Amino acid sequence: MGRPTVRDDLRALEGYHSPQLDVTVRLNTNEAPAAPPVAFAEAVAAAATEIEWHRYPDRGATELRRRIAELHSVDGVTVDPSQVFVANGSNEVLQTVLLTFAGPGRTVATFEPTYALHQHITRLVGAVGVEGQRNDDFTLDADEIRSVVAEHRPSVTFLCSPNNPTGMVDPEVLVDVALDAVDAVDGLLVVDEAYGQFNPTSAIGRIADDVPLVVSRTYSKTWAMAGARLGYLIGPAWLIAELDKVVLPYHLDAMKQAAGLAALDFVDEMDERVAAIVEERGRVSARLTELGCHVWPSGSNFILFRPPSGDGAAVWQGLVDRSVLVRNTASWPGLDGCLRVTIGTAADNTVFLDALADVLGSGD
Repeated sequence: MGRPTVRDDLRALEGYHSPQLDVTVRLNTNEAPAAPPVAFAEAVAAAATEIEWHRYPDRGATELRRRIAELHSVDGVTVDPSQVFVANGSNEVLQTVLLTFAGPGRTVATFEPTYALHQHITRLVGAVGVEGQRNDDFTLDADEIRSVVAEHRPSVTFLCSPNNPTGMVDPEVLVDVALDAVDAVDGLLVVDEAYGQFNPTSAIGRIADDVPLVVSRTYSKTWAMAGARLGYLIGPAWLIAELDKVVLPYHLDAMKQAAGLAALDFVDEMDERVAAIVEERGRVSARLTELGCHVWPSGSNFILFRPPSGDGAAVWQGLVDRSVLVRNTASWPGLDGCLRVTIGTAADNTVFLDALADVLGSGD
């Protein structure tokens, strides 16, 4: 009996994976360093007893959207629940955007190096991906944005700020440059703010009905809920209505909605954890510099660095041998010799730094 064939454009596609090794200290996937507060888990457990498990969940995630809108209605910004879209992690959010506005015969633009899933999902939906380039120091020029958008006329353009994997924050003026460029070609700008809480600026305040802009966020990082897979997007109400047409019915289960609502009762605790991570980020960055590494400035919960030897792959293996796992980005385009470390607990960060010093000192 024969086998069905994969789509021609997907036959050579590799999946997106992060190594999952048995190590003592795992700092490779930008997860939160600690679980949510115990009171959060208790609130979720209590909510589970009230779910009508024999009924479909609220298809519109009405209350969750309302609370997320309320969360972002600060500092003179007003977000309406009709401007919020919620899905299974920010990756499903981005996939739904591309299913709606990209697809066969359309183009999606990114500026590399950046989050690999942007181009990966682009290929999955059958669109054509084009890649603008960041400078050698990973900054992005306004002229590069204008040039790429004018030449390729993408239906969707991505900016990731703070950028993954570099951690760098794009100047706010670049959002305005990109908006002008995509507006001229009837395109859409997606600003990926998965790490937005670690940075004081946001593009959410620019969202309006007549502005071709959406901003995506996630619960995975600052809310310490990577295991829940919950993300959301804020954009014009008319655009959110289009996404709701495309997403599968009842895609967001009742348990996940309950967890998302419970988390929003712990904003103060989240802010404290973000502040602690930012403080640790400064300590780790300073020590990496002392060890002779090239360190890029970070506005996220991770740091990109290049060991003094320039041999990131060897240093990565040396760390694994010492039961510490970071992300090996040495083979990624533009990241020759680089590694990315997630900011963990103070204790885990110290173990990592001591192990790195040992690797560098031993010549591994």
